[in-house]
Amino acid sequence: DWTPLRYVNQNFTHATLTGFYRAAAVGLVTPLRDGMNLVAKEYVASQDPEDPGVLVLSLLAGAADELKQALLVNPHDLDGVADAIATAATMSLRKRKERWHAMMEHLRTYDINHWRRSYLDALEG
Repeated sequence: DWTPLRYVNQNFTHATLTGFYRAAAVGLVTPLRDGMNLVAKEYVASQDPEDPGVLVLSLLAGAADELKQALLVNPHDLDGVADAIATAATMSLRKRKERWHAMMEHLRTYDINHWRRSYLDALEG
């Protein structure tokens, strides 16, 4: 009766989507080109700090430069992606918390306000 993966092709409200992110033990974000950066960041931000999931993230996503504690994969390497999913599914709570805390610290530091200040400073320069 257990379904490890469920594919659903429909739109959901943001609240429902973040609920899915929070419930997911593994977040698999594997675009073939730069993109889906907010999905990766929303997955991390939605996690339960006491029992966070593990992000498996494409090296080709821009967020890979920021979320270095994710399990970074080449999405063209199917065996490597499968290995990362298996690693994520069996990762200890201690390691999951360490990775999640580091990613959240980065996201809290480099938020929209940081981006806005950097952008406006660059325009002034």
